[in-house]
Parts: sequence; C-alpha cells; structure tokens
Amino acid sequence: MSYTFKIGLAGLGTVGISTLKRLVSMQSKLSDIAGHSVEVRAISARSRDKDRGIDLSGFKWYDDPVALAQSDDIDVFVELIGGDSGPAEESVFAALRAGKHVVTANKALIAKHGNSLARLAEEQDVALNFEAAVAGGIPAIKAVRESMTANAISRIYGILNGTCNYILTRMEDDGLSFSECLKDAQRLGYAEADPTFDVEGFDTAHKLTILTSLAFGTEIDSESILIEGITSISPADIAAADELGYRIKLLGVAKRTATGIEQRVHPTLVPKTSSIAQISGVTNAVVIDGDAIGSITLAGPGAGGDATASAVIADIVDLARGLAIKPLGRPADSLEPFSQSEIHAHEGGYYIRLRVNDMHGVFASIATRMAEQEISLESIVQHKKKSRFKAEDVPAGLDKSQDIILITYETTEERIGKAIEAINKDGHIVAAPQVIRIASGV
Repeated sequence: MSYTFKIGLAGLGTVGISTLKRLVSMQSKLSDIAGHSVEVRAISARSRDKDRGIDLSGFKWYDDPVALAQSDDIDVFVELIGGDSGPAEESVFAALRAGKHVVTANKALIAKHGNSLARLAEEQDVALNFEAAVAGGIPAIKAVRESMTANAISRIYGILNGTCNYILTRMEDDGLSFSECLKDAQRLGYAEADPTFDVEGFDTAHKLTILTSLAFGTEIDSESILIEGITSISPADIAAADELGYRIKLLGVAKRTATGIEQRVHPTLVPKTSSIAQISGVTNAVVIDGDAIGSITLAGPGAGGDATASAVIADIVDLARGLAIKPLGRPADSLEPFSQSEIHAHEGGYYIRLRVNDMHGVFASIATRMAEQEISLESIVQHKKKSRFKAEDVPAGLDKSQDIILITYETTEERIGKAIEAINKDGHIVAAPQVIRIASGV
C-alpha cells in the first residue's frame, strides 16, 4: 500500500462529522478494500473552534473550501457544505477545474448545476459522484445508473423526503393535524426550523430531477416539474383515504409518456395493499419499473448523519479503487433535452373533497358537472358536519355544511380542472376544494 488516496472534506455539519468519524475509524478496512491507503488529509468548515466531538488537530485546516478544493494535498474533494450556490458551488467547480475528483451529497447543487458539472468532469477526466444526494443511505443512484443498464425504464417514483413521510404517518396513526405533527417533527430533529423546503415538496423535486435524468437519459431540468406539498392535507383527507382503503404519501414520480416525460411531486392516494404504502415514518423508498426486471423497490433511511455518510464513503471508496463512470450515466453531450409532458394530459383517478352547503340539489348539480366532462365516479361518500372529522376542519360560522368525497375513474387533469371550475361557479362550495391524485399500478 505505498500509494495513498488523499481526501479533502469541506463541511463539518451532521453528515460531515459522521463521514469524518467513519473514515477515521474504518481507515484500515477501507484501505484493504481499495488496495491502498485511504486517508483524510485536510478539512474545511466555517468555524475552526467549534467542539465537534472529534480531534481535528491531525488534519490540515483550510478556512476557504475553494483553496482546499484546489490543493495539491488531495485527490478527491468531498463537498458536504450544502446549498446550490455560494461556497458549495464555487468549491465544486474549482475542484473539477483543478483536476480533482468530487464526491457530494448536495442534491440542490446537482439539480441546478448537474449538467454543467457533468460536462466539466468529463472534460477534466475526473469523477463526479453523488450517491448521497438522493435517498440518503439507499443506493438509488447506483441502481439506476449502473445496475439497470440492461433495462428500458418506464417509470421511477418514490417517497424521497423523510420529514413529509413522518408527518403523514403521524397524522394517520395518531389523528393529529398537520401543524401538530410538524411541531413534533421539529422537536425530534426531523424537520428544520423553517420546514418550507421539505413540506412544500422542493426537496423531493430536486431528488426526482436527478433520478429522471439517470432513468431516461435526459438533461437535468429542475424547472419543468409540477410541485405540490403536503400543507393542505387535513385530518379529514387522512380519514377519508383510510375509509376508502388508501394512504396519503408525498410521491415524486417520473414517467415516460407518448408526449414526453411526466415529472411531478404531489400528495398521492396509494392503495394500502401496495408496497409503497407500507413505508412509514422517516423511511424513504424508490420504485423502479424496468422492462427486464419488472418492478423493484429499494427502501431504507433517507437521511441522517450515519446513513448519508455510508453513501458518501461508498463513493469515495469507488474512486479509491479506480472505479469511475460518467456522472449522469452516459456522455453529457449525448443526453437528450428534457421534453416535458403536458400535465393537463395526465391521466389517472382522482380524490376530490368538496365542502358544500347542505342544501337540496347540491349533489345533483355536482354530478351534472362531472358528467359534462365525461368523468365517471367510482365511489361517492357524504359526511355531515357531525361526523368523526374534527370540528376544527369545519370553517367557522358554517352551521350547515357537509363533505362530499368523490373518487373518479381514470380521467385527465384537464377534465378535472374544468369540472371543479364549473362546480365552484355554481356557488355551492364553501371551502377550497381538495384534489389529490390516485396512484395507479403501484
């Protein structure tokens, strides 16, 4: 083991410290696997004096991550700073231009700059590895980019955000509101003080755009994606879904269609009997549909220091062993421009909850509007105000209202939109309609 593969690590937050500790404690094993010594030589973070529970005196310290990225002291630059701009962006581009391999867990950076970074890595004949950027410790990137090369992938989807999955699980299991579950998630460290990035679906969207590129051979396009979060999901929706045999999950879905690629993030009703419905708490799951293998599900911890560090270190060891492939699975110049399928053409079943005045003729009017758009109804459930739904779900001052819950057969997004617009104009609805897509084939 005369050769030493030298690591520079920038970012000493939860993931960075977990990665550093494991690299140090497992150095002998990792070196045996690589066939030569694997060693952390230098580190960088915002604060040098912060107590991180590990002795940092044996590593060369860089105040500036860009200087570390360009240093002759390292072979691979490990970026665990986070964010799609600033020090993370500057240091990763600097490392690649300096001919250094890069390993990152930064999904925002890859989603925004992945096409440019992949081209630069290829020009410099170095690697850009980002297994930890999607689904934490689940080897989703490796599965799609490497293990599925003999397949034509038709669809890839999954639960890609543990915060949202935890909230939805608690809402179902304990009958709590979204706000109550969010506070609990924040107390446990599953949600940030500002949870917007997670609960509004942006985190899932970043991860999905990366998987879309790998699955379908397209350029990453983080702009062409439908994004809906879970903040509008109420206990009434959770209870109604349960009654109808479904659970609500925030899914990221990418699917090849005749008109392009659907790329969407939104709450989804999934049958309780499906594998994806069994994924609870902070666990993530990725489902891949291929023509040779059918459907496979990968599930496991999608975040956390140790789980994410596991993926980071796997990428490092691949490079130490001399294993490097194209960042996006094929030459960047051969990637097809992303062609977005029109969302109004999306076809599937829909859950619609309408809070309406409890008056004669309302239901007939709603049925008429649905029929005008040739929407067939699979089931209809009516709940009076005095039901098992909590009182806080009823708008203040409304003494006579009821929920009408419709489950449609397969139809289009466009037809649903027109029907809801017509029902709204009729003046019967007393609260914003709730429309949730129903998963098919899961």
